[in-house]
Amino acid sequence: MRGWREGVEVVALSLRGYGYGNEDEEDDRPEKPRRYGVTEMRSPFYSFRPANQALQEILDSVSPFVDGLKFSGGCHSLMGKELVREITDLAHKHDIYVSTGDWAEHLLRQGPSSFKQYVEECKALGFDTIELNAGSLNLPEEALLRLVHLIKSSGLRAKPMFSVKFDSSDIPASRDRAFGAYIAPVKEKTSERVEDVDLLIRRAERCLEAGADMIMIDADGVCQRAESLRTDIVAKIVGRLGLDKTMFEASNPNTSEWFVRRYGPRVNLFVDHSDVMNLERLRGFNMHRSNLASRYASPFFLM
Repeated sequence: MRGWREGVEVVALSLRGYGYGNEDEEDDRPEKPRRYGVTEMRSPFYSFRPANQALQEILDSVSPFVDGLKFSGGCHSLMGKELVREITDLAHKHDIYVSTGDWAEHLLRQGPSSFKQYVEECKALGFDTIELNAGSLNLPEEALLRLVHLIKSSGLRAKPMFSVKFDSSDIPASRDRAFGAYIAPVKEKTSERVEDVDLLIRRAERCLEAGADMIMIDADGVCQRAESLRTDIVAKIVGRLGLDKTMFEASNPNTSEWFVRRYGPRVNLFVDHSDVMNLERLRGFNMHRSNLASRYASPFFLM
């Protein structure tokens, strides 16, 4: 494992020596902690090995390239508090923030006070970011903004997650679409899902105004597969919210490659832990001016 890491460093230095990745200062990512060019990694806690052991092995290799660790699917709710704290401490030793993932919606069923307790417990366990899945929470817009305020007042980062598809009853009538205005839906909830990128952007903008640190974009309907990637939606979101305030879920290496080719190394991406090295390879090569990445199907060619 050590030899592989040394090989990665040698190749990276060699590429920089030939000028790859150093052509524009503004395109280079800064050292951690980063505001842009962020790589958030999905937790490897579905492994049969102990959670902390699996994570330790991964971070020993890729920690310089990882900015955040996300507990996916509420897996932390199945762990003991001591183990969760051990994992968050391990991530912090590698200068990696820890996100809860989209689990908060399961606690709101217990009443409003349960969310405040959840935030306090997350802080005590070492979490840095609380993710709010707006679609799953199914709350009025003002209620979502209050949750953002509560998280921020507790000293944690808030990251609302939005999908491009909404319940049809949430879509305001065209005549009510005043810029920046909130029109409360009057129709009953339905099971029909309707695509509305303008509504996504407006709600995300309000969350950012309320203090949210970043907006996560759900891959469903936008970037789940590279061959059906909605470039028009991605461009509109980036154009309105800004590259540094948006994070996209990249479900596979092909999707990651498209984002880096299109938006450069500054794009914020959420990827599986198995795709971290591949993403860093893409970020390190200047994809706008070279096609060297196509020569290497995987960073593991060094093994």
